[in-house]
Amino acid sequence: MRAKSVTEQARRAQIVNAAIATIAELDYAETSFKAIAARAGLSSTGLISYHFRNKQELVDVVFADVLERFQGFVHERMGHDSARRELRAFLSANIAFLREHRADMLAFLRIRAHAAVTDGGIADSDHVALAELLRQGQAAGEFRAFDPDVMAVFVLAMRNGVVLRSGALDLDVCERELIAAVELATGG
Repeated sequence: MRAKSVTEQARRAQIVNAAIATIAELDYAETSFKAIAARAGLSSTGLISYHFRNKQELVDVVFADVLERFQGFVHERMGHDSARRELRAFLSANIAFLREHRADMLAFLRIRAHAAVTDGGIADSDHVALAELLRQGQAAGEFRAFDPDVMAVFVLAMRNGVVLRSGALDLDVCERELIAAVELATGG
């Protein structure tokens, strides 16, 4: 019984990884169980259906998986003593995760743009946390006066633009310019 559980977990992980790669390559709308099965080397889509009722359930799992790993990665690099350093660490961590997990980030953004992800608002936590960090920086006198919610939208839009074009961009240059643009925008 234990071996079956391990085998089922491994198969489920295989399907999730194949779904990430397929969504990153083909985009959300073009991704099907057939395309995922082909990428995973599965003999039929029935093996996917055994683990996931439908595409929405699989997409929800992929989204939650990438989000959890991304947030953990970024969180490990945070914890600085000033809002300015914390913001810089946040931006650097985003680019570092992208360097290591480009397909994951592409899949995440494509799912978010095209699917009704049932995450209970967790995906907006980046915006909420970033806006709060910006507020703290303003209260400490590290940032100029601006609307923190709007600035968080702008910062995340720039980050997302880097993700979507990351295959054609030098990520070292992107990191440097993203940090410089955000520091200029926030009064740094």
